[in-house]
Amino acid sequence: MEILHFYKTTMPYSVGGGERIIHELASGAAARGHRVNVLTLGRTAETRQYGAYTIHCCPIAFEMASTPISASVVSKFRALAQAADIVNYHYPWPFMDLVHFATGAAKVSVVTYHSDIVRQRAAEHLYAPLRRAFLSSVDAIVATSPNYRSSSKTLQPYLPKVSVIPLGVADASLQPPSEGALRRWRTRVGERFFLFVGVLRYYKGLHILLEAAHGTGIPIVIAGSGPTEPELSRHARLLNADNIHLVGQVTEDDKAALISLCAGVVFPSHLRAEAFGVTLLEGALYGKPLISSEIGTGTSYVNIDGETGIVVPPNDPAALRSALQRLWGNAVLASEHGRRARARYEALFTSDRMSDAYVALYGELIYNARRRGRL
Repeated sequence: MEILHFYKTTMPYSVGGGERIIHELASGAAARGHRVNVLTLGRTAETRQYGAYTIHCCPIAFEMASTPISASVVSKFRALAQAADIVNYHYPWPFMDLVHFATGAAKVSVVTYHSDIVRQRAAEHLYAPLRRAFLSSVDAIVATSPNYRSSSKTLQPYLPKVSVIPLGVADASLQPPSEGALRRWRTRVGERFFLFVGVLRYYKGLHILLEAAHGTGIPIVIAGSGPTEPELSRHARLLNADNIHLVGQVTEDDKAALISLCAGVVFPSHLRAEAFGVTLLEGALYGKPLISSEIGTGTSYVNIDGETGIVVPPNDPAALRSALQRLWGNAVLASEHGRRARARYEALFTSDRMSDAYVALYGELIYNARRRGRL
């Protein structure tokens, strides 16, 4: 098969959970003998080999309502889609829907449904007719967890063609940390702390984590950069919270060291824009206990309350504080949660499992299209 993935960002141009998953899917299909192209937007036009697949990048002309737009991507998509056996769109990105219709792409198509549109309410109302047309036109929609499939109002009209394939990350994706990285972080933040890793965005609930950790003395490490970083830094200074460490963007080696050293992964996202939480998978991969909020999405599919960690109500600093204190003060409980988190990762969330499911879905859709005379 020739597979085309299409989304506004991807590795190595940007970091984040969605970008990581596109990389895992592209790498997984390529490892299974398929030819994979990824079409994305960036600063300049280029085509490059990235691991076992090819990335095609078109320059962004401008942005509107947080939606990057490119004129040159239309013709590039048309050419790549024509050669592809199947197109895997990654939702949401309204401009992608326009490209889909503007090019008349009559290809077998799958939408990986990463998240509802949460923040841009007014724009979403204007976008709704296009969204409905787009989701109606594709052959299949993949929700990343049963939680999101059942809780997303947007998905309800399309349930007959919605399947669930949980996200997965490769065991080898987090290499053992170097001794140098372990030494640096032991010196900087100590041997034991709770860790958040990710892009610092409005829906991550990190202001709630700051309030929860204030006065506890429990060390908290927040690794990553993003739009809310200045605000979080100011908040931490106002709290005079010397147990909060905002360490900025870290390398893969540093991330591995931090996850290896931490007492647990805390993921306080409080809005539905957080559809899954790849960092929770990485914590589970390392056998760490997890703390997350119940927001009706995949975070509570990864983290099972009382089994792999603790799930608290969203936007509740007191409940989050209690969870931090409970795991901090009970090493036996924390270790048991971590062991079960690793077992759940192995059972449900490996990259191989995700890749096998997608390749099987692609093959089924192409077979059905041929049988119906579409190909």
